[in-house]
Amino acid sequence: MIILGIDPGSNVTGYGLIAQEGGRLRLLDAGAIRAGRGDALPARLRLIHDALTELLAHAQPGEMAVESVFSARNAHSALVLGHARGVVLLAASLRDIPVVEYAPREVKLALTGHGAAGKEQVRFMVQRLLALPRPPASLDASDALAIAICHAQRRTAPREALPRRGGAR
Repeated sequence: MIILGIDPGSNVTGYGLIAQEGGRLRLLDAGAIRAGRGDALPARLRLIHDALTELLAHAQPGEMAVESVFSARNAHSALVLGHARGVVLLAASLRDIPVVEYAPREVKLALTGHGAAGKEQVRFMVQRLLALPRPPASLDASDALAIAICHAQRRTAPREALPRRGGAR
């Protein structure tokens, strides 16, 4: 199964593509779609859409995992992030790719065992779980790979073996 993890953002959208083969995970591709900060929102959203559409056509993932909305202190930032997420969800829907959403805390818990882990801890575990010679180049790509890995674990683990949200069993 090919899984595409997406860490959406209006300026930088991270992506991570992995193959799940039995119990093994293999990195296929990772990177970031960078929209110009000075560009108007519609132009940034179009760039994200076009780049993601091209990636989906090339990679043909069977499933997509996306970071869900978290509570933001700034309402405007949350709305702009919602626009970027909408573009991501639309691109997947147009290709009939199933999408599963994970909260940032759930992703961190799945990878590190600690829901409040820092980005560097997550990056370290991504490198380790994918047996990479060095960590992913950007934190955006690392976060997207973490989302894909979380989904791979969730889709194959017996339900009773999964930690419950908040870390309790």
